[in-house]
Amino acid sequence: MIDVLVVDDDFHVAEINAAYVSQVSGFRVTGRAHTAAQALATLERSHVDLVLLDHYLPDETGLSLVRRLRQLGHRTDVIMVTAARDVGTVQDAMRSGALQYLVKPFGFSGLRAKLDGYAALRRTVAGLGGRGDAGQEQVDRIFGAFRTTDSPHTELPKGHSAATVNLIRRVLSTSGDPLSAHEVAARAGVSRSTAQRYLKHLERSGHIILTLKYGDTGRPEHRYRWAGTH
Repeated sequence: MIDVLVVDDDFHVAEINAAYVSQVSGFRVTGRAHTAAQALATLERSHVDLVLLDHYLPDETGLSLVRRLRQLGHRTDVIMVTAARDVGTVQDAMRSGALQYLVKPFGFSGLRAKLDGYAALRRTVAGLGGRGDAGQEQVDRIFGAFRTTDSPHTELPKGHSAATVNLIRRVLSTSGDPLSAHEVAARAGVSRSTAQRYLKHLERSGHIILTLKYGDTGRPEHRYRWAGTH
């Protein structure tokens, strides 16, 4: 089980978020806090894997708390869950080490997507042993774990179909090796231009990983690999 601390100055919101967390398999709420001081005290005395952290707290900001936690040596993971949406705060959250950022208001599906992504990240790291050196492929898997939980056909560009996205996904996810656009087109039964169009969309959205293969001509060939496990 992944132990979660819910931190929000609004008691009602904290209860709602805690209820959401409890509905996601593999997660359990082990504490609630309504100030930075309460959150820090909970982290000092209890094991917590993940903190769902509001930015607007009465005694200090959530980002200030994240920086203080790191200074104190706490390695607990953090997902910001806040109404703060200015670009500066979002950038500071990234620089301070927050893994994800969820803007209020949101529904259960929004939080579930972030939690599923976090669980995927933990599985990926665990699968790599969690220690030692990582090659570029392993690094790509770690950084891609969060992104691959979202549906690859949400907010499709105009002219793209979910059926073709699923077809491309199946081709890549069942291949043991990265494929070129020509190979994807042949296996999917679509034109090369169509394959390239969908591959570009999926690569930009983080669902596939682009690598370069250098041959005798010196011009690299683009090859694609599904970034997730499904």
